[in-house]
Formats: sequence, C-alpha cells, structure tokens
Amino acid sequence: MHLRTVGILGPLLIAAGPALGSDIAPTGTLRAVFLASNPAQAVRDPASGEFRGASADLARELGRRIGVPVSLTPSANPQTVIEAVSTGEADIGFVAYAPARTGTVAFSQTYMLVRQSFLVPESSTIRTVADIDQPGRRIGGGRVDSITLFLARTLKRAALVETDNTPADAKRKFANSEIDAFGANRQRLTDLMADLPGYRLLPDNIFDVPQTIIVPKDKAAALAEVNRFIDDVRASGFLAAAIEKSRIPGVEVAPTGYGYGKAEGP
Repeated sequence: MHLRTVGILGPLLIAAGPALGSDIAPTGTLRAVFLASNPAQAVRDPASGEFRGASADLARELGRRIGVPVSLTPSANPQTVIEAVSTGEADIGFVAYAPARTGTVAFSQTYMLVRQSFLVPESSTIRTVADIDQPGRRIGGGRVDSITLFLARTLKRAALVETDNTPADAKRKFANSEIDAFGANRQRLTDLMADLPGYRLLPDNIFDVPQTIIVPKDKAAALAEVNRFIDDVRASGFLAAAIEKSRIPGVEVAPTGYGYGKAEGP
C-alpha cells in the first residue's frame, strides 16, 4: 500500500527501494534521458561538467528514494528521448507532452510548466503574441519542438517555418529575412537574444508547455510510482526549490490536478 502523506512517502519509497527499483530501474541503475536543447530541463555545469537543473534533480532524487544510482543522458530531440524509453535504452525520459507524441510511451502527470513566447526584430510591428497569427507573417519554430507542434495546429493566417532546432539556423533565417518571429521557451529565447543585438522578446506568452516524465508503455507500476513521486516532490516543496535553484526564467511548478498528459493550449 502506498501512502501519499508528505513526510511519509519519501521514507516509504526508500524502505521499499528494491521492489520499486525493479519496476522503475530493472537494470539496477535509473537510466534517465532528457532533452539536451531544453535548458528548462537541465544544462551541463561548465565548472564541474555535471548536469544541473530541475529534471536532473528529480532524477537523482527518484534514484535516491528507490536506492539505485542514476545515469543522466542528454538526447538530441523529443523523438530521440521517446525512442530511448520505448526501446528500453532508458527507464525514464523528460519530455513535454504533445498529442503527436503519444503511442509508444506512457506520460506522467505534468510536473512543470515552461512558458513559450517569441523573439522578433526590434523594428518589428509585432508587439504581443496576439500580433503573431497575421497574413503574410512567417513564424519560425524548431522541428518537432513543442511550440512548433502547437503552431502547426493553431496558426490560421501566418505561415509556419521550421528550423533544424539549432540557434544557428534561427539566426540564419532571421538574417535572410525568412522568418518574422521565432518561437521557443523563454530561456532559449533569452540565450538567443544575447547573440542577436537588435532583437527583443515579447512580454507575454502563447502557452505553457507541460513537462512530464515518460516510461515504457507497458510499465503501469512504474508509471504509478512516478506519479506518486511527483505528487510528493510538489507537496514537499522539493520541486519548487529545484526550479528556483536552476535560475531558469519562465518555469513554474504545475499545479496539483493540472492533468496526466494534459494537452497544451493557449
């Protein structure tokens, strides 16, 4: 029997470590994979070489509670994160929920929300996200990125232009006047803006990307434990502290009941 009470769940997970470890980490190591291009999840510390960030902290805490070591592996894009988990190369993955990504893995409840906006030239007449979807405008987004999937479903008048998911391609498309705005999470845009003088970040957001933990589709017990773990780190304040420590802008704890794989929206 699993208890949800804060202050009881953590010790219970540790005491039941071997049993839970066999569900979540059958090899004896919790193999976690995350999106390398998403600093809201984790980044490599330039001084120590270790990965730090909210998702890295969550993986290490889950490993501690089930009594196994943790390996953290960056992955190129959301699809490779999903493939690593679905094929058994990883036990858990950190990836944003999107309807197009369902099928081969099971998504946890949402633990964190990452706000998305746009970068535009300083001279642009685009002042808020309400100005984005207008005739003749070309809106950039990284291939298979959450915001790109969202824009593909919701843009009615503007044209969507995919980049190869690198900052260099976004810069090149701006320089060649191939895009009028580029969408991503606020941390990515802040980093990009530092290398693009004469550009500005819109003050508002288009939607919040729901961050989840994925497990193989047939691992119902592991999914249940991951969801209980998220309940506890949210209630105990561990998750909020991890986000604050990461110093990543535009990231917040998902409220209780936000949903299990809730579709992103405005």
